[in-house]
Amino acid sequence: MKRLSKPLATLLTGWLVAVLPVTPAVADEPMWTVNGSVGIETRWFPDQPRWPGQDDGIGLSLFSNLEFRWRGERQRIYIEPFSRIDRLDDDRSHWDLREAYWAYEADDWELLAGASRVFWGVTESRHLVDIINQTDLVEDPDGEQKLGQQMIRLSFFREWGDLEFFLLPGFRERTFPGPDGRLRPPLPIDTDQPVYESSANSSHVDTAIRWSHYFGAVDVGISVFHGTGRNPKLTPADNGASLIPFYHQVSQAGLDLQYTGDAWLWKTEAIVRKGINDTFFASVSGFEYTLYGVNNSDADLGLLVEYLYDGRGPDEPATTLENDIFLGSRLALNDPYDTSLLAGLVVDVESQEWFFNLEAERRWRENWLLEGRLRIFNGKPGVNQLYAFDRDDYVQISLVRYF
Repeated sequence: MKRLSKPLATLLTGWLVAVLPVTPAVADEPMWTVNGSVGIETRWFPDQPRWPGQDDGIGLSLFSNLEFRWRGERQRIYIEPFSRIDRLDDDRSHWDLREAYWAYEADDWELLAGASRVFWGVTESRHLVDIINQTDLVEDPDGEQKLGQQMIRLSFFREWGDLEFFLLPGFRERTFPGPDGRLRPPLPIDTDQPVYESSANSSHVDTAIRWSHYFGAVDVGISVFHGTGRNPKLTPADNGASLIPFYHQVSQAGLDLQYTGDAWLWKTEAIVRKGINDTFFASVSGFEYTLYGVNNSDADLGLLVEYLYDGRGPDEPATTLENDIFLGSRLALNDPYDTSLLAGLVVDVESQEWFFNLEAERRWRENWLLEGRLRIFNGKPGVNQLYAFDRDDYVQISLVRYF
């Protein structure tokens, strides 16, 4: 993680591709196309850090995300390298092949082999059923960013639904902020000494299957996963100076359900998971109601409400979302600049701790995008994990150039 040669090389390639023209292929032949983005990002933490060793001040990052595509009559190749260099946190400087796969497309089935990203889920505040890819936590604490996962995926498309089989060799460990980074627990996480329940360690081959279909206004997905859990349990090291990630074996059955009715979206995600010592149930359920043409304008306003429940025991990896309410709103101005805003508040019903998130973006000129984020944590000592981030409120501004 601390070697900058690969992220630096990938990053420089992204900036060069952004400014240099791509040579077109010969007419009527399959061709490679190159797209992507490069950007600069700054994070400002107004409060002093709570834990020893954390850096203070304004964080600055450079990042690039490239997309190489090739398509033939029945086949396609897609490669997406990502790279970031961060000024404050060495462990946030990293690179990853988000996707690098070959796929063959038949009339009613598809075979994909390589690294890819798969998203399952319908709810806004938490994606319980989304378990294929590992979370890239140094990118964003909300868990939305994912690492590429090696896989062989066989998909069948039938009138009765889509059926997907996954073979997942090569486990990806979760990324964490380093000892000098913000948004980390009281003790730094030693990612060099992970512990696995499986004797195969990171070579354990995971498996998954998912069926999805729609019935009129209802979209449904049912999934089953068995393998190494993506969320590790953090245990103190023998010397008490750091935390060690423990990756255990899990079996999970998941359901995602969405009903669309005029301006209403009703959503549910639920799982039953067998973990370290417990078999527990967790769910997220709620709705989104959209007001179209607010005040006779082109703007649309979505109102979101969700309830989050998690019944895991104390031996399982910790979560802050055990009995919480999510309230949010989504504003789309539908203007020439694609201006949008998303705000969300998660409140713990019992402890009254809360977390606030605000995301805004606006296109600038033809190929530029300006993004802003505000994160506020309000935790209490001895309650749960939010207190660890109580001084890590931050404002983030990103300027991205697409090509």
